[in-house]
Amino acid sequence: MFISPMLLETAHCPFSHSNYIFEPKIDGHRLVFSQQGGTIRLYTRHETNCTSQYPELLYPFDDDIILDGEVACIDPETGRIDFELVMNRFQAKKSEKIQKLTSIQPVTYVVFDVLQYKGKNLRKMPLMNRKEILSGIPMPNKHFGVIPFIEAAGEALFTQMEAQELEGMVGKKQNSIYESRRSASWQKVINWTYVDVFVTGYRKDEFGWLTSVVTESGRLRPTGIIELGVPPKAKSALYGVCKSLVTGEDKNYVYLEPRIRAKVKTRNWTKNGMLRSPAFVEFNLSS
Repeated sequence: MFISPMLLETAHCPFSHSNYIFEPKIDGHRLVFSQQGGTIRLYTRHETNCTSQYPELLYPFDDDIILDGEVACIDPETGRIDFELVMNRFQAKKSEKIQKLTSIQPVTYVVFDVLQYKGKNLRKMPLMNRKEILSGIPMPNKHFGVIPFIEAAGEALFTQMEAQELEGMVGKKQNSIYESRRSASWQKVINWTYVDVFVTGYRKDEFGWLTSVVTESGRLRPTGIIELGVPPKAKSALYGVCKSLVTGEDKNYVYLEPRIRAKVKTRNWTKNGMLRSPAFVEFNLSS
């Protein structure tokens, strides 16, 4: 049985509030764990069945249950949560590869909510009641964990997330019921990294600006594509001045001289030096 998960709105800045609890934001992907009639199925937030990808999570609870949480991977070299590793696990399809990755890149299912237990629908209960029930449920193996939380002190938690270079935090109203939609009762605050880039081209078909940074040796290195956060005025401004900067084109892109600089915010850098989900902030007119 799949239950569409409750989604978060975005808070513009860290906040504290006596009616909220605050949790670390885990840099993995959403996972609904469903055990019905003793059969376990795992789903992404879009109801994609990913049961076969995570054999270490196919261990039964003492009764039927539906959980909400995040599945994540720890980089064995750094001891840090690594989004690319969990995506590597999620994209593995062949059983031989899955078994190999299970031993070298095991996942942890970080549980933050219980939606159904022992045949009872818990979604109309206040969050703190669901948390209390969750705290009393034994986890089936070491690959399951329950996320910690603190009450009221969101800004203090976010300061810790920044210091540890973690993804951010989530604030949840203590009395919130579980709604299968995006809700202001749950809010995320992302620990963004800000980067200055050159806009070095654009897509011909769908929207996207190519970005690059200058390396220590003075060369341009591509860093990905801006697709998010660009307002209509910024699009018009760039396309209004870029005609004189065109250096060439191919089937998919028009390439520009590195004259236009922009500030972007990104969740982090990928291992191959790309910006992860960069969003436009503003043009850098001082450079």
